[in-house]
Formats: sequence, C-alpha cells, structure tokens
Amino acid sequence: MSDVTRILSQIESGDPSAAEQLLPLVYEELRKLAAAKLAHEKPGQTLQATALVHEAYLRLVGSAVPTGSDPSWNNRNHFFAAAAEAMRRILVDSARRKAASRHGGDLARQPLLDSDIATTAPSAEVIGVHEALDQLQVADAVAAELVKLHYFGGFSLEEAGEMLGISRATAYRTWTYARTWLRAHMPSGRARR
Repeated sequence: MSDVTRILSQIESGDPSAAEQLLPLVYEELRKLAAAKLAHEKPGQTLQATALVHEAYLRLVGSAVPTGSDPSWNNRNHFFAAAAEAMRRILVDSARRKAASRHGGDLARQPLLDSDIATTAPSAEVIGVHEALDQLQVADAVAAELVKLHYFGGFSLEEAGEMLGISRATAYRTWTYARTWLRAHMPSGRARR
C-alpha cells in the first residue's frame, strides 16, 4: 500500500492529522495537473495553478467538505481522478463567473491594436465542454470520464486510460469518439485537442 493510499484510508477513518500529511505527498502532482490545464486557458487568466491546487485540495479534504459527506477514495488513482473533477468544476465555475453579464461577459473584447473582435473565448469553450460532457455521461460514461481526466485533469491519454482500466489503444479510440461526440453537441461546435 502506497503512502498516499494509506493516508487516504486514515482520512476516510476520520484522522484529523492525515490531511496535513497528504498535501506534501500529492502537491507536486496536483500542481502539474493544474498547470497543464491552465496552459490551455486564455492568457491573462487570473486563476493561477497554485490557487487551483489549493481550492481543489480544500474541496477534497479540507473544511470545504460538508459534514456528512466524508471523502472516500479507493486508491491513489481514485484520489487524482477526484482532484481532476474538482479542478474541472472550479474552472467551470470561474468561466461562468467571467461570462456573467455583471462581469462584462456579454461584451465583446477588442484588441487595442486591432479593430477585429475576438471570436474565440476559452471560458465559453470550458462551459460548452462541461455542458456537453453532462450529456456524454449519459450516452457513454467511460468516454465522459476519459474526457474529464484528459481535458480537465491534464492527464495524458495513457495515464487516463490506465486510471480507467482500459488499454492505450482503447483510450485513443475512446478519445477520438468523445471528441467527435463533443464537437457535435457543443454549442460552439468545437472541442480542442
């Protein structure tokens, strides 16, 4: 049993000091996941990788976990899958906040040196993928989980496939299917990568 899995078991059994022991063990990997996801965001993103890691960690094991819904992870991979899901939700919430009309979300941005209006909006894409992903979850749960791990979690297709217990070839086929499915069901008609 790895140290991470052992500490996750301690957290599940209610050990208050276990959460403090977990962060140093998983921080660097969570930071890499967050940095990979934020690398695909629009330049000038106000949410930094460190803040994304901390927010996701708090949602997973911190005081942000509501009483009565104690976390339960089977192993290290399950924990990182949950972290990828938490990061996805944080980014979607952030994108929705930015898209809100009170934050200027209904206004088109114009570059200072160009008169052309920017036509791509990463925040809108994140929301579009998120909404289409809910529909994909109903159609194909494995494909939806692969998208969460790869697109939102920043895992490679090989890593995501391993976490889901599917072969490398199946992970690539499933990704191709999911990407095509998302393109057809997203409001903007596009999915990256």
